[in-house]
Amino acid sequence: MSVDATNDHRAAMAEKMRTRGIGAASTQTFLQNYNRLASGAKGYIPETDITSVETVPRYDELEAAGLEREGRKAMSSTVHILLNGGLGTSMGLAGPKAFLQVKQNLSFLDIILERAKRLGRRILFMHSAATRQACLPVIEGTLEQDDDLPVEFVQAVVPKVDAADLGPAVWEADPTMEWCPPGHGDLYPSLYDSGILDSLLAAGFRYAFVSNIDNLGADLDPTILGHMVHEGLAFVMEVTIRTPADSKGGHLARTIDGRLILRERSQCPDEDLPRFEDVSRHRFFNTNNLWIELGALRDLLKKRSGVLGLPLICNPKTIDPRQPGSPEVLQLETAAGSAIGAFERSGAVLVPRSRFSPVKTTDDLLAVRSNAYILTPEFQCRLDPRRKEPPTIRLDRRYFAIITDFEHRFPAGAPSLIECKELTVSGDVTFGKDVVIEGRSRIRIPDQQAVRIPSRAVITGAWPDWAS
Repeated sequence: MSVDATNDHRAAMAEKMRTRGIGAASTQTFLQNYNRLASGAKGYIPETDITSVETVPRYDELEAAGLEREGRKAMSSTVHILLNGGLGTSMGLAGPKAFLQVKQNLSFLDIILERAKRLGRRILFMHSAATRQACLPVIEGTLEQDDDLPVEFVQAVVPKVDAADLGPAVWEADPTMEWCPPGHGDLYPSLYDSGILDSLLAAGFRYAFVSNIDNLGADLDPTILGHMVHEGLAFVMEVTIRTPADSKGGHLARTIDGRLILRERSQCPDEDLPRFEDVSRHRFFNTNNLWIELGALRDLLKKRSGVLGLPLICNPKTIDPRQPGSPEVLQLETAAGSAIGAFERSGAVLVPRSRFSPVKTTDDLLAVRSNAYILTPEFQCRLDPRRKEPPTIRLDRRYFAIITDFEHRFPAGAPSLIECKELTVSGDVTFGKDVVIEGRSRIRIPDQQAVRIPSRAVITGAWPDWAS
């Protein structure tokens, strides 16, 4: 592509964003990523440019060091930012994922709002254009804050890029399809553009804890906050040990000069994928629970004119996901966790798996709805104390992946999973009331058959007896 064509496309996309009212920092961040794309960059972080991370501080070590006390002193100056942009389309949801019922007939949003009230947490939502209209009235009608700060701000949108000529993608059948979210990395320019970052600092807030709304295991933790304060860190990422189930998720790494970075699967060249997915080589998985010193963030953004310069993520898509044959486009994104590489004083903490309980699939939803998890009087969703890790669940996607199908097959609610290590379900299975699953169990039904497990059945191992 010629320089003139690149300049024309860049100008057209800048004008498109100006007309829509996108903030300066988000616009410049997108244009920086577009420049990278136009120059031939694909956002790859090859294995030759990184080394594995061998060890990070462990949560139990921080507890033993007595850092909780220091963290509690800073709790009142910490805001919890919840990333609430998802629609849960992979589960067939028709509205914001925040409204999905996950525990005791309460939704993610119900639990988070009630927890904030009971524990006196200051919370702030980052909505997308798709979730704001539905969620904001509920939040404003429920949440009582003691200050004049807003309860939310809206993530930017950016143009999709035509994969053929790298110009602005056009879809006359539905122009809304010409836009996409720029990933959670837009948290930083959107905080800056909205003025909320300055408002938080002016109101005395020094730290922010960031988590996804669908991860109920995430909450303000005084021990991790105490570690951050004690060590003078500007950015902390919570990580867990990667398991084979996490092999496709983003991992912590170091650059050759020793700087911590996050590498996502889409940033890995094809030839390096086996090493990317080697959980013994890259041991630490990003939970997207992030801690930020707000003053350091503002200083860095001001120094860089609102653009952190986070690594590019280039996602190939079709312009209309409802029409697989529609033109191919590129979505330019960044990851919030990749800011670990932007700060001079950054670190990671190895946390218990209980702080990472996201609901990305109906497999995850079944675990959280079951008695493997409890809801405390403070509305904190936790693994039952008798468990050290969640059960591993694999439900047949043909019959359980969509929420309506899932609900139909669990009409009396989730089975007991308190003693379950693994559950695999193959086939069209409906569960009766008070079913108990124990140990490593596999339920396998032949195709073209549908079976109902009797109420109060106890399954340990294979069911029926011949399943294996």
